[in-house]
Amino acid sequence: MNIRQRLIVGALWIGVGAVMAITIEPGIPSTVSEFLKLFVVLLALFIACVYLLDPWNVISRQRFH
Repeated sequence: MNIRQRLIVGALWIGVGAVMAITIEPGIPSTVSEFLKLFVVLLALFIACVYLLDPWNVISRQRFH
């Protein structure tokens, strides 16, 4: 996956996190639904970081030669 594709996918995941963050009420989460929304936001941002930064060289590794 080249850098342009990684930037596009990372930006899409940031968008998913932003849309989900809009649905969270301000304050400390008190219901299971709010905790799940917070989990989805954090998961989307984690996936975006993996695509954008590729810390473990997982995305750019060539499997087939």
